[in-house]
Formats: sequence, structure tokens, C-alpha cells
Amino acid sequence: MSGRMWLPFPVLLLSALPAALLRGAAGFTPSLDSDFTFTLPAGRKECFYQPMPLKASLEIEYQVLDGGELDIDFHLTSPEGRTLVFEQRKSDGVHTIETEDGDYMFCFDNTFSTISEKVIFFELILDNMGEEVQGQEDWKKYITNTDVLEMKLEDILESINSIKSRLSKSGHIQTLLRAFEARDRNIQESNFDRVNFWSVVNLMVMVVVSAIQVYTLKSLFEDKRKSRT
Repeated sequence: MSGRMWLPFPVLLLSALPAALLRGAAGFTPSLDSDFTFTLPAGRKECFYQPMPLKASLEIEYQVLDGGELDIDFHLTSPEGRTLVFEQRKSDGVHTIETEDGDYMFCFDNTFSTISEKVIFFELILDNMGEEVQGQEDWKKYITNTDVLEMKLEDILESINSIKSRLSKSGHIQTLLRAFEARDRNIQESNFDRVNFWSVVNLMVMVVVSAIQVYTLKSLFEDKRKSRT
């Protein structure tokens, strides 16, 4: 039985702007990066839906952080039901597509596993959503005299968009680093448990072998002749 989930567009809260410019500020391009981490049980398939406009850009990056051999099946389909990406037994992947208008479906399939559940991280990056140009036009309605502000509106927009872009890239890199760190930590903990297990097994084997050797040497020096009286 497969699970399905709709992913809403992320929302950018603009609380530090003056009231007179608040409506125009809503036109700035919002941050459309989002990430999600979930646990997929063995024998299950989980699907997500992302609505997209025409000629936008959708980037999906996923990683298996923990569970089994760190592998999963990935499936991405268009609004018309065409298969765009199909990967089997992968630990990670990155895919970027130019979108059509409609709902895109991507699924993570763990039905091939009967025992191991998987911890999966994925991130969505949505670009060219078609809101920036309209936002700039909305701002111009509230500016009547650029000489008073001592700065052109275009310079303000360029500075804000540059800061937003750099902050978005920084957040994206930090998110990926956290995902890599989580996966590496899980691998190290798994290796630590295996080392401890086999160390105990080797210790038990050494004790048994030592006991057998002592018994064998002792039996060689025992006088088994019976004394006659």
C-alpha cells in the first residue's frame, strides 16, 4: 500500500517591512526551497505530489541516510503520467527538469526490502516560478520620487535579490552537509556495532580454543597406566 502526500509551496514571511510597502513586498520571489526527512518501512512505497507552473524548474535531490544497504528505488512522473526518472537500488540522486503545468509525482519504493526500513532525506528546489517580474512592477507603484530615497528602485531590488540568493545557497549547502553528516554518523555507528559484535565472537572463540588446548596438553601428560597391587 503506497502513501501519498501533497507538498505546498513554501511561504516567505515579510514582517520587517514598513506597512506602506508591505503589499508590494509580497511580490518578491519567495524562497521555494524545502526539505523533508521521513522513515519508509520495509515493503512500503511512499509518493509525494508537487504542483508546478509552466516552464519552471524543479530540482529534486534525495539521499538514503540509514537502513539496510542505503538503497532505494526512485520514480518521477509528469502530470500526464509519463515516466521521467526511474532509478533502482540507489543511495542518492539529483534530478532537474523543466516543468509543465500540473502535479508532478515522485515516489520512493522500498518494497524490495522485507526487513530493513529506510530513513530518506529529500530536498526540492523550485525556480522560475513567474512571480519576480510582477513583484517588481508592484513595488514601482509605491515609489514616486527616487531622489528622496537617494537610491533607485532597481538597486534596492538587485541588492535584496542578491542577498536572498546567497542566503538561499547557504541554507541549501548547510542542509546537504547535515544530511551527509547524518548518513556518515549512521554508517559509523553501524560499523561500531559490527566491530563490537565480532570482537566478542573472536574473544569467545579464543577462550574455547584455549580451553581445548589446555585439556589436550593435560591429557598428554596424564599417566593412564593402572598400578597393580
